[in-house]
Amino acid sequence: MMRAIDKVNHCQNMQQVRDGVNALDDILVPLLVERSGYMTQAARVKNDENLVRDEARIQAIIDRVRPMAQAQGGNPDLIERIYRAMMECYIDYEHQELARLRAEGLQPQGREGEQA
Repeated sequence: MMRAIDKVNHCQNMQQVRDGVNALDDILVPLLVERSGYMTQAARVKNDENLVRDEARIQAIIDRVRPMAQAQGGNPDLIERIYRAMMECYIDYEHQELARLRAEGLQPQGREGEQA
């Protein structure tokens, strides 16, 4: 298996760098949009503002992606910083989505996870 870092072309100028970044953005943006769709699903399923931030899940994701970054020839510290920042954005988005869903009629959770 070829590591991700080994796929990076040697660039002679900034246009080649920009072309490479743009090509990756064409792949990343749809994936990030898809990931945000799962945050909407999380908001609907959790249906509780107090459940949006899950520190154990955040740490589990970090524990999962750091070795992946290392195996792909990347910098695990950089990938952790990117993931932490991304997760903060998605946590904010999940709060917004929960508020939107509630405005559209999603009922708040009652006791023991039952809808009120």
